[in-house]
Amino acid sequence: MAIEVKVPVLGESITEATLGEWLKQPGDAVAADEPIASLETDKVALEVPAPEAGVMGAHQVAVGDTVEVGAIIATIEAGSGAASAAKSAPAPAPAKAETRSEAKAGEPDASITLSPSVRRLVLEHGVDPSQISGTGKDGRLTKADVEQYVKSGAQSSQQAPLAEKGTAKGAQTPPETSSTGNRNEERVRMTRLRQTVARRLKEAQDTAALLTTFNDVDMTAVIETRSKYKDLFAKKHGVKLGFMGFFVKAACMALKDVPSVNAQIDGDEIVYHDYADISVAVSAPNGLVVPVIRNAEAMNFADVENTIGDFGKRAKDGSLTMADMQGGTFTISNGGVFGSLMSTPIINPPQSAVLGLHRIEDRAVVVDGEIVIRPMMYMALSYDHRLIDGREAVTFLVRIKEAIEDPARLLIDL
Repeated sequence: MAIEVKVPVLGESITEATLGEWLKQPGDAVAADEPIASLETDKVALEVPAPEAGVMGAHQVAVGDTVEVGAIIATIEAGSGAASAAKSAPAPAPAKAETRSEAKAGEPDASITLSPSVRRLVLEHGVDPSQISGTGKDGRLTKADVEQYVKSGAQSSQQAPLAEKGTAKGAQTPPETSSTGNRNEERVRMTRLRQTVARRLKEAQDTAALLTTFNDVDMTAVIETRSKYKDLFAKKHGVKLGFMGFFVKAACMALKDVPSVNAQIDGDEIVYHDYADISVAVSAPNGLVVPVIRNAEAMNFADVENTIGDFGKRAKDGSLTMADMQGGTFTISNGGVFGSLMSTPIINPPQSAVLGLHRIEDRAVVVDGEIVIRPMMYMALSYDHRLIDGREAVTFLVRIKEAIEDPARLLIDL
């Protein structure tokens, strides 16, 4: 008897999702609770587990289809995958010169499960996915894996063999075709996450009176502090001491001094929070996500760094939950890890402000009347001017600057 696979409950107020990827094909053996499909919601990607062990039946929906909670997307048949596949497998066809192995150079092996975004990247760079070690869940490839492989130059050693596939011994290699006339286009449906991000960012621009204020900060003291204590910190707490911990704690202190930055507009009322739930932008294979560090004001540096590290790992393997993403009273986004010098971040409604961090670079600055070289970083605070005045925004950035340039302030709450 076939067991129906239904779309599980996705979270509060989430009623539908998009089928992002089939992880099991008809005839594949599946174990109980083994992921068989990936769903994309407005915020995260979720995996659908098999309700029972058996053989993957027919897919009821296609990749890209929108499905509602409780909808049947597939069936699980009784039996073992190997036996079923052996019975249904057709006799091997005679070998032909035009086989799949002789198709386009660099075309991914169909037996390897790739998400649409990873498949596009593999085709774009002409790499062999079987040569790349996957770091995603169950060893699956992520975009970061492919990008790192390409960056390392490892694919250069495989390009020649791939180009020679299907070429008879002694036959001349066809001349390279000029790329001058190639004007290929690809139309790809936006993921549900990207659609939601686009809609919310546009809503923020249409609704809030956005303004951005800048300041810069000398990172010398933080860099020296990290260098002095990083080994002891890692030994005691089992986690690296990063820059984000300093900025999260500095932000909590500044939010206490300037509470409007931690508030939000609800109709004709202002809601002030006496706690700091800090949303931190984390890079995931399908884009940036913003999980929330709850009650960050009550955490120490180790708690903050452990929480951020856990978010990073779970974002990479796709195990962040809806609960991880909900809420948040203030956001910190670190574009500096990608090399950004300066930006004007957009707030994440209903929050009223976002702090943008950027890359650290040596610059000439004047200190005590002398020109010196210091590691400097630009900070940007984008905020809703309906709620936060310019004076408050500047004061908030100055509080951050003071705490980062003199980390002792974080210990004595100044």
